[in-house]
Amino acid sequence: MTVNSNPLVHQVTEVKYSTPPNGAVIYRSLKCMKLLIKAGADVNGKGTAASPLVVATGHGGYNNFIRLLLKAGADPNIPDDLGKLPIELAAARDCREEVEILFPLTSPIPNVRNWSVDGIISGANLEKAKPMKEEHIKIRKATLRSQEDKAFRLKEYAVASKVYTEVIDCTGPDAILYSNRSLCKLKMGDGQGAQSDAYQCRMLRPNWAKACYRQATAHMLLKEYKQACDALLDAQKLDTGNEIEREIR
Repeated sequence: MTVNSNPLVHQVTEVKYSTPPNGAVIYRSLKCMKLLIKAGADVNGKGTAASPLVVATGHGGYNNFIRLLLKAGADPNIPDDLGKLPIELAAARDCREEVEILFPLTSPIPNVRNWSVDGIISGANLEKAKPMKEEHIKIRKATLRSQEDKAFRLKEYAVASKVYTEVIDCTGPDAILYSNRSLCKLKMGDGQGAQSDAYQCRMLRPNWAKACYRQATAHMLLKEYKQACDALLDAQKLDTGNEIEREIR
């Protein structure tokens, strides 16, 4: 059996960070992860921006994946793009169970004085209270931008939406990011989510025609036709550069 011989495995080959195991984590498919491990897939994500353990601990709710990956030989001492280990990512989210799972196999971190589950969580909470360094913001932003572009091109809208959320969390509110995430949610049929993001987009850039158009399409999905018509009229008034016509095409 090869890694791509199963349709489910093939489905997740080109998603976040470009490895099948990372895709299995994003799709929360434990079955797919087991198939990939059985097929000999790389559980450490060599040559990529993040290992499967980094992806799992960065999002939460993946205890079974973490246990399975560790059992398959995944290395918990491989850091993310900012140098954070999986145990630190879990601790930053106050996920004690994940920290307890990773603790026995993680090498002591020099700047954590109290090398214990409580000490790691306490240190992570202190660390996350500090503003992110400017160079770290640039690194993270570049990494996430690459992910979001690839996911959207592949029509992996759920993945792209998650990445847009990470970019917003990392860099702060941005009209373009809200517009893009609104479009992803529209593609997924999430009218309420699309409308919420379109509203945030318009609040940030009230005179942007595309923000009005995002609102209109969200209202259409929700069958709120009067509001959709009003938003389209606003878009028409603001659209001096035929932006909406290009968007429709």
